[in-house]
Amino acid sequence: MTLFTARVELHGADWSDYERLHDQMRRQGFQLTITSDQGSKYKLPPAEYAYKGNATRDDVLAKAKTAAGAVKTKFAVMVTEAVGVTWFGLQTAA
Repeated sequence: MTLFTARVELHGADWSDYERLHDQMRRQGFQLTITSDQGSKYKLPPAEYAYKGNATRDDVLAKAKTAAGAVKTKFAVMVTEAVGVTWFGLQTAA
């Protein structure tokens, strides 16, 4: 399985649009958290999502575009395929 991160910017959006985006991204298989090697979960920064699966960057981009397009017609998406992820200062997720 491959880990991807996706960053989505909704143009002209307010916070309620991003709440709808979170729901749409979950429906596409994305998570709002990331899991450490020790199994602890952490919240990702706003409008950043994790996807883990047997997919390509193009597959993940298509899923993120589907989710974003269900909320706003104008948006930007960036998908990164991760070999590893290191972070600092992320909040622990319940």
